Amino acid sequence: MADRPRKKEKMEEISGFYVRPGNYRLNGARALRGGVNFTLTSAGAVSCDLLLFKRKQPMPYAIIRIPESYRVGNVYSIFVSGLDVENFEYAYKLDGPYDPSKGLYFDKNKLVIDPYARAVTGQRAWGAAKTEKEYHARVVKENYYWTENDFPHTPMEDTIIYEMHVRGFTRHKTSGVQYPGTFAGIIEKIPYLKELGVTAVELMPVFEFDELINSRTYNGKLLLEYWGYNTVAFYAPNTAYTASIEYNEEGTELKQLIRLLKKAGIEVILDVVFNHTAEGNRNGPFFSFKGIDSNVYYTQTSSGDYYNFSGCGNTFNCNHPQVSRFIVDCLRYWVTEYHVDGFRFDLASILTRGEDGGPLSDPPLLKMISNDPLLRKTKMIAEPWDAGGLYQVGGFPAYNRWSEWNGRYRDSIRDFLKGSYWHAPETAARITGSMDMYGKAPYMGYRSSVNFVTCHDGFTMHDLFSYDHKHNEANGWDNTDGADDNRSWNCGAEGHTEDPVIKSLRMKMMRNAMTVLMCSRGTPMILSGDEFCNTQYGNNNGYCQDSEISWLNWDYLRINRDYFEFVKNVISFRKKHPVISRELGPANCGLAPVTCCGADPDNQAIGMGNKVLGILYAGRLPDDSEDDVVYLVINAYWEQQQIRLPALSGGLAWGVNIYTDADDEQYFYEESRFVHSPIFTLKERSVAVFTLYHP
Repeated sequence: MADRPRKKEKMEEISGFYVRPGNYRLNGARALRGGVNFTLTSAGAVSCDLLLFKRKQPMPYAIIRIPESYRVGNVYSIFVSGLDVENFEYAYKLDGPYDPSKGLYFDKNKLVIDPYARAVTGQRAWGAAKTEKEYHARVVKENYYWTENDFPHTPMEDTIIYEMHVRGFTRHKTSGVQYPGTFAGIIEKIPYLKELGVTAVELMPVFEFDELINSRTYNGKLLLEYWGYNTVAFYAPNTAYTASIEYNEEGTELKQLIRLLKKAGIEVILDVVFNHTAEGNRNGPFFSFKGIDSNVYYTQTSSGDYYNFSGCGNTFNCNHPQVSRFIVDCLRYWVTEYHVDGFRFDLASILTRGEDGGPLSDPPLLKMISNDPLLRKTKMIAEPWDAGGLYQVGGFPAYNRWSEWNGRYRDSIRDFLKGSYWHAPETAARITGSMDMYGKAPYMGYRSSVNFVTCHDGFTMHDLFSYDHKHNEANGWDNTDGADDNRSWNCGAEGHTEDPVIKSLRMKMMRNAMTVLMCSRGTPMILSGDEFCNTQYGNNNGYCQDSEISWLNWDYLRINRDYFEFVKNVISFRKKHPVISRELGPANCGLAPVTCCGADPDNQAIGMGNKVLGILYAGRLPDDSEDDVVYLVINAYWEQQQIRLPALSGGLAWGVNIYTDADDEQYFYEESRFVHSPIFTLKERSVAVFTLYHP
């Protein structure tokens, strides 16, 4: 019970607690002087009970009915005096109409989590059994000390993204970390990330999610929602990713990770899921939004069914004013409280859909995000499609703020490298920044293109050149799940082989792909483990695989150390040659800023069936000291080809820095090697990169 408040405070006693109307502008539960302020918004509820629990206890020790007089509009707010934030948890019960035909699911007997809860219980260990009733909210201490100027603000054109799954990155026994599968485990790997040279990590979902939703057993193995795309609490970090938890300080370990990454010059981008929630369809679980205002938070048909543009049972009603504000508030919180540098929005096309499910040309949510003053320097990256068939690559409402996962880049590079016909002009456009898609407002030019060949959703780089077909049998769906259109090539044998010729070809194809990626305009993104040939054994949909299928096997770093060194060097090469990532001033040597050609740069016509593609970048360094010139040449043909190097004047000469089929098997040269002839023999299925030779 609470102590009696000071006399000057006008309070009343309810259920043994001194209370008064709260601060309606403070969403969620906030510790204030003398107590805690609770605020919850519900348009349809007729009553709202605040339930208080002792730490880790399933039954409430107090139930406070929030008086109707404490409600302003749709907002309930109450200040409860004397609560000790270290010794209680809370939840709500709301009464209201239950009518699924109208999309209403109020149930006064079920707990609902505060949507603004900054920490929740219920997730005590990864994969541990729990029920809906175990989810209580907590009030967190927000006293983490951040050093000044800890936002690197790396320009988009200088950013190199490394996509990782928090658990999978260090869970394998070979990771060698003290705290595998946790935020702390990643901290132990920061020196590795710095050595690799990436400038940003993109963490797959870290909000509290329920990995047991849709869990099942197949062949004696428990299959979980491993990826984390079923969010339960959007403000709360996933406690299963923490090595140790201090009560009311659930976010400390994640903040420590972010701080130390920034200290190493590495930004943090969060993969966020605002397209759906963990509550599934109308028959799904009951955590929060469904019991607060289902017909506000979810898009629904006239008969009360949930639209399912996410493929996960429901669709968040992103452009409803209340939902839009919730999303923007959430982004602001993660930027101000956790100091994240950017967000990647999963199935972002849903963010453009209206309340009837149709796409909007001017979505209010995206306009709010794009113009929010706190988010002005935050990177915004869209996955510009959804499971409902809305594909917006090159058409996402960008407001001069958004970048996109460029799915057309992925498809084009895969097709061209394996030798498919009719892709040369498309590939040239993708490598040079996709200016045909992003060259005009509301886009940011090549800064709008996040280029990738692989990501978590699909084959790893190793598997892309080891399998013609997906092998998802372990997922338990008779290999029917996952994409069939992989544009992959097994190089002559399906899966594992001891054939040295095939193994050598696969390594070369990986060198080709990584070289092209790092020599493309736009922001490159690599999948964690691709830098040392990690495999998922042909599984291209590891969403349910909390196993060695999805975990990075760090033995491959030892086995494939030479390839890791190659990737590290190609990343370094990109950084040393800014002409790749941006337009510079006119080159003194007279070469055009960007030239696309075939085997002969004097003939810039690129036929649909071309198997040789040359990309020339030229410009003058910002300090006017010298020209920066890079010539990328790809031979996707199965026979060697003679290529002609661009003519140079004034005594300039070419040197080769990267050759993925070099006889000496060095493949990368820190100092370019002089090329004696303007005619260069480019071996079959290989890539070379030339720069101006400096003796």
